[in-house]
Amino acid sequence: MSLSLEPTAAASAEAPAAAAAPPLLSIDGAIATITLRRPATHNRIEPDDVGVLRGYLQQLNADASVRVIVFASSGKSFSSGFDLTRLGGAASAHENTFEMLTDEIENARAITIARLHAPVYGGSTDLVLACDFRLGVRGMRMFMPAARLGLHYYPHGIRRWVSRLGLGAAKRLFLTSRPIQDEEMLRIGYLDALVEPAQLDGELAQWTAELLAQAPVPLVSMKKTLNEVARGQYDEATATAAYGASLGTRDIQEALAAFAENRKPVFAGH
Repeated sequence: MSLSLEPTAAASAEAPAAAAAPPLLSIDGAIATITLRRPATHNRIEPDDVGVLRGYLQQLNADASVRVIVFASSGKSFSSGFDLTRLGGAASAHENTFEMLTDEIENARAITIARLHAPVYGGSTDLVLACDFRLGVRGMRMFMPAARLGLHYYPHGIRRWVSRLGLGAAKRLFLTSRPIQDEEMLRIGYLDALVEPAQLDGELAQWTAELLAQAPVPLVSMKKTLNEVARGQYDEATATAAYGASLGTRDIQEALAAFAENRKPVFAGH
């Protein structure tokens, strides 16, 4: 099954679709793609876009047939982040919907992949870091300008950067606002793969094929446990229960049978 969904909110009628439009969700079988569509502003994320993206994630979390979510865009930048001219006031310090969005990406049921065809800046560096995997191209760069803009970054974002990149890399990026290039992005673990631009879609296809070849149940439960370990929220009873549940699935029996018969397993997701 393949389908595309346009947001029904008033934001979808604000501007010509080709020039600036809310994010688009398309679903092709087990793969969902969420595309940012504001290339004229370097795919800047507007406040209404945050609600659209969170709605898509809620929809995809409820659809067990979707196993991989790809974040993509087009234009000169992957994304320049949240529109900071719309940030401010005491209320935003207590209810940061962009922070909620990045947490929801991190905690999405499906595996998430950022397809980075171009540079990424500002808050979108955290949106991308919240994904499980990041695939980039040679010639790209990134930087986090929070300190330069007078902003103490939101707490869960800082925690994510330290847990995923390490304290040294997080300090260097946050406290200097220094841009880093493709090779350093790969070295510090911000990128999981670095390829020539013409090879990006092939690399993405390989990653999605490998992920879809895994048994669905442990893919979901192990992602959850790994994220909890990284956040210092590991609960051994929950992880042990997930381990025990996997031993009782039909898929583990299918995997053992396929190994014995020297064939690829066909998983049912239970």
